[in-house]
Amino acid sequence: MYTARLDELVKGWFVGNFAPTLYCTDAVEVAVKRYTAGEYEPAHFHKIATELTVIVSGRVRMNGVAYQEGDIVVMEPGDVTDFEALTDAVNTVVKLPGAAKDKYLIEEGAK
Repeated sequence: MYTARLDELVKGWFVGNFAPTLYCTDAVEVAVKRYTAGEYEPAHFHKIATELTVIVSGRVRMNGVAYQEGDIVVMEPGDVTDFEALTDAVNTVVKLPGAAKDKYLIEEGAK
């Protein structure tokens, strides 16, 4: 048995084929992500992976839709979204399969 802390990992990612990780696998990537109100991630999509985002606490906006604690957003390959924390928020994100370099940014105005 061993232990770790989320703040020792990169952006909350703790399972996947990257370093550091607590469990190295190509099958899935898992993170617990903490956001401060106003944080923003630009529009992107995945060609291979499906990404599931669970809003654990707070409120966020993805692709113009507001979500709150308990909501689960499933983004399938090709679905485009951006992300904004409307309040301080905590999300759990599961991406499967764990596909390295499968994040494609959308150019401003091309969404």
